[in-house]
Amino acid sequence: MTLSFSTTADAPETIATPCLVVGLFEGGRLGAAAERVDSASGGALSRLRESGDATGKPGSSTLLFSLPGIAAERVLAVGLGEPAKFDTAAFHRAVNESAKALGKLPIDSAASFLTMLEVPGRDAAWKLRTAALAADQHAYRYTATFKPKAKDAPKKPELGAIAFAVPQADEACARSLDEARAMASGVRFARELGNLPPNICNPAWIAAQAKDIAAKHAGVDLDVLEREDMEKLGMGSLLGVASGSANPPKLVVLRWNGGGEARPYALVGKGITFDSGGLSIKPGAGMEEMKFDMCGAAGVLGAFLAAVELKLALNLVCVVPAVENMPDGNSYRPSDILTSLSGLTIEVLNTDAEGRLILCDALTYTAQTFDPEVIIDAATLTGACVVALGKHASGLMTRDEELAAELLAAGEATHDRAWRLPLWDEYQSQLESGFADVANIGGKYAGAITAGCFLARFTNGRRWAHLDIAGTAWDEGRKGLATGRPVRLLTQYLIDRST
Repeated sequence: MTLSFSTTADAPETIATPCLVVGLFEGGRLGAAAERVDSASGGALSRLRESGDATGKPGSSTLLFSLPGIAAERVLAVGLGEPAKFDTAAFHRAVNESAKALGKLPIDSAASFLTMLEVPGRDAAWKLRTAALAADQHAYRYTATFKPKAKDAPKKPELGAIAFAVPQADEACARSLDEARAMASGVRFARELGNLPPNICNPAWIAAQAKDIAAKHAGVDLDVLEREDMEKLGMGSLLGVASGSANPPKLVVLRWNGGGEARPYALVGKGITFDSGGLSIKPGAGMEEMKFDMCGAAGVLGAFLAAVELKLALNLVCVVPAVENMPDGNSYRPSDILTSLSGLTIEVLNTDAEGRLILCDALTYTAQTFDPEVIIDAATLTGACVVALGKHASGLMTRDEELAAELLAAGEATHDRAWRLPLWDEYQSQLESGFADVANIGGKYAGAITAGCFLARFTNGRRWAHLDIAGTAWDEGRKGLATGRPVRLLTQYLIDRST
């Protein structure tokens, strides 16, 4: 269940809450709310700072209990760094640090006054939405537990509501909280879908979740194409990837008509519900993380859900090719030639480069069926993108300068950032094949870019962008969880188009 957000105009020293959050700068300066707490408590924060127990360094936090003169049960003092360097990035760090700390406390609610801090170039509505999304991100708990003992264990209180201080609760602030609630709902949907085990979250499960979205939201239409439908259309590339799995493929299509007769925006998400690599099988170490190979699908479904909950005034199509890539006697092979829906033939050099093979048919289908204004795909496509950009930025590829600027701005506004990679024609030569129109891999160099170049062959003449989220879609390790990216980026992009 999504965290509950509200605003408050109460004074920090008088608000009755299990935990009050204020900020401390380095060098002895207190935030305005912290100054009031310090004054009301007889200098408790000043003494803490003077003793060196609270430095104000970014990333630090200190928890205080039962301060005299303060109605809150606890005060969480979060380090803000140097006052002169307090900017958008520092604010993001502060609200995320406070959210992490709050998530560890046995409390059901809190009040944050970090939203009263001055952030250059940002208004109250932005601060409110940013803090709310950070709080929800860290309050998330994976609910589909498969540990019987954990289900029976006593439950400690968990953060379910948070109030944010604002100077005035105006229409812009109310709108920002609505956007935060919708984005948080979409992110949680994407995270829950990504975290499920692949024996549950298979192509049929994804189709069922899309059906649930359509059933719960008026104005949403759903089509699910089965294997026979795709065979009739000629989706030989997608079906080649699906040929080795006992779980049949699905092509899920959701539509939201909030923009009258306007051409729709289209989101396409890679939905490989488990990627063994096929006959080009992956190494065993880390293969369990390949349940996350459907996070592109989860991300576009989450963004679609957020847009629908906001009732955005635009038309939107969400297309998800949902497939499992498994080795079998029926599997497609290296050196096979597949005929895509577009008519282009593809030489398979590696069955583990399968995401682009399902996306190319999905992109062609989306363009031919809906004639969209813009197509954006999201995919955990290449390990090369992780090598290039790490875990912080998604890779963005497009030939459309305006679209690139719009998506990068949406990422900055929501701290769901992307970084642009080139999509030059010079890279296309790496995809040349002696036996088909194109090969499905381009060699060991510039793997993320050549994957984007492959997809570009199926989007000629279209306004299209590709987001490689292989590094940002989940946290590494045995306990790593799906992050829900790029739901916030995509939702912000759609919000900007609807205003």
